[in-house]
Amino acid sequence: MKTLILNIILLFILSCSTQENNTENMTSSSHEHTNRLINSSSPYLLQHAHNPVDWYPWGKEALEKAKNEDKPIIVSIGYAACHWCHVMERESFENDSIAAIMNKYFVCIKVDREERPDVDQVYMDAVQAMGLNGGWPLNVFITPDQKPFYGGTYFPPEQWTQILQSIAKAFKENREKLEKSAEQFTQTLSASEIEKYGLTPSDNPFEKKLLDDMFSTMTQRFDKKYGGMGDAPKFPMPSNWAFLLRYNEATGNELALQQVTKTLNNIGYGGIYDQVGGGFARYSVDKEWFAPHFEKMLYDNAQLVSLYSEAYSLTRDAYYKTIVEETVNWLQEEMTSDENGFYSSLDADSEGEEGKYYVWKYDEFIDVLGRDAEIVSKYYNVTQKGNWEHGNNILHRSTSDKMFAQKENISQDDLNKIILQAKSKLYKAREKRIRPGLDDKILLGWNAVMAKGLLDAYNVFSDEKYLSLALKNIQFIEENMREGNNLFRNYKDGKASITAYLEDYALYIEALTTAYQSTFDEDYLKIADKLTQYTITNFYDNKEGLFYYTNDESDDLIARKKEIFDNVIPSSNSIMAVNLHVLATILDKKEYHDMSNTMLSQVSGILTSSTSHLSNWATLYSYKTYPTPEIVILGEKADELRSLLASQYIPNKVVMGSNTESDLPLMKGKYAINDKTTIYVCFNKTCKLPVHSVESAIKQIKGN
Repeated sequence: MKTLILNIILLFILSCSTQENNTENMTSSSHEHTNRLINSSSPYLLQHAHNPVDWYPWGKEALEKAKNEDKPIIVSIGYAACHWCHVMERESFENDSIAAIMNKYFVCIKVDREERPDVDQVYMDAVQAMGLNGGWPLNVFITPDQKPFYGGTYFPPEQWTQILQSIAKAFKENREKLEKSAEQFTQTLSASEIEKYGLTPSDNPFEKKLLDDMFSTMTQRFDKKYGGMGDAPKFPMPSNWAFLLRYNEATGNELALQQVTKTLNNIGYGGIYDQVGGGFARYSVDKEWFAPHFEKMLYDNAQLVSLYSEAYSLTRDAYYKTIVEETVNWLQEEMTSDENGFYSSLDADSEGEEGKYYVWKYDEFIDVLGRDAEIVSKYYNVTQKGNWEHGNNILHRSTSDKMFAQKENISQDDLNKIILQAKSKLYKAREKRIRPGLDDKILLGWNAVMAKGLLDAYNVFSDEKYLSLALKNIQFIEENMREGNNLFRNYKDGKASITAYLEDYALYIEALTTAYQSTFDEDYLKIADKLTQYTITNFYDNKEGLFYYTNDESDDLIARKKEIFDNVIPSSNSIMAVNLHVLATILDKKEYHDMSNTMLSQVSGILTSSTSHLSNWATLYSYKTYPTPEIVILGEKADELRSLLASQYIPNKVVMGSNTESDLPLMKGKYAINDKTTIYVCFNKTCKLPVHSVESAIKQIKGN
């Protein structure tokens, strides 16, 4: 059906092509305009505030204008760090001639996908329903009542001009057929996720064999040489590797761990990791992790801090600790506001050129490093010719420090000193360059996932800096982005805006439960429980047993979506299902337990066929399949023993504790025996003999 509909639309556009498409007369904007985006909070929208296009932000004003003037709408969606968004703006949206066509025949709406993921979800699904590949910039043509009929991603200016003219003519002369197609697309978008993906609740208990099947499915896509999945482009996809760590822990399967370490090593060695300043780019354009798409996103780095910390707790590989330290330093230096909020992203471009801030000419590299230049050049594969385009070098490594030191006949300690000094010199030299653009809006969900990453790092490394950064960020959210049970998606220039989405609630609840287990401060737990209850009341679909992405009072879109598949950020439904599992255990709430089970049961039928796209669900499945250790620590050294326990890799544990006493259900009736801090290890509310050492507790956990 979708191919047929797309062919109809393409036929309209191609058949309506006119002689008006005279691209030779297109002119660039020679003077500054100001449109309605000037009052936006989004840096992405502000980038377009002086385009000659008469842009509107998404909202009633634009939608009513389209209805009143009976015009089709262009919805153009992107984000501040998006390279091809900048290209299309420069080529088309800053062009007076193209802008004139857009303004005459269309109502033009700009959307920041990071501020309005609900709008992005609907129209990304629409483009994919047309049989097209999605991506950003996303440009979708919709009727005055918001129904999509054509779209795509980046269009060069000549093609964009032809499409504009053809659609304007088709809308005027073939309106009935066009609207019929739009209606069919809308019906596709409105289909229930249960129907669309054939989800059927399973009555079967959670089975260990199904976990083995999930792992088997993932192995088919392993890149056994470079790590990661599949071919280029390659995204880190942290939730995939987090699942494999848990699978290895549960089953002892060494292949799972080998694939994780191969992936983490090669990502860390590659150009996707900023070898000078720390932090990861969004993805690699090649399968070797060499050439990044240079934008840096907060959410990628947040999850990778968690992942490398977890991997260290299992392997004790010092390299993973270095990665975490450098990435958190980058967060502090470049991504943290004076109010302790975390910014969203750094652009790929500087001075209009992708990656210019990060790459090195050979002569400059040599001049900066002086006497150590030769060995550092070998270490980072820098050549006189350049290892990338235009004679530039992307710094990347080929092997471990141990192997490199042996090859160069140098001690590892001496190598470490040389590289540390080199990084400092290169960083100072790079600081003199023009920096990439900063998207300084503060998004609740992304901040929450970074707060959790910092807490995970604190639990593994016991570095108080990580705890301080995390708790200050949570305090910032409490003071600026929460009013009672209402959360706000966005904060910028002293003002919170946009009603939060399920992603924001889910990730913040996850951060709060992690904060409780990292500090034993029950205030975090109380807020998490209140927000969970609010989310159930305002987002949950009792009929399908899953959560909507938007709450009951959100702006009406043509479809209300449920996010099921895990992407770079795990789906909001899978995060909520994990949250309910954790809170059910800590608070002994059967309704949370049942709800989590129902949600997981809904997707269990497709878990083995699409594991890499459902890996956070797979992680939850591992928690349900293998017993969750319920650990209670009571006594004056509760935090000290908590810290020792937290540094061990026990991924599905839930930890409660207090220096004195608590009303939490699993802590009632328990106490410090003989005035010595006591650990109770329980499974399904049945406890083993109390012990006084972490070593004894771990034996009980492992021996279950």
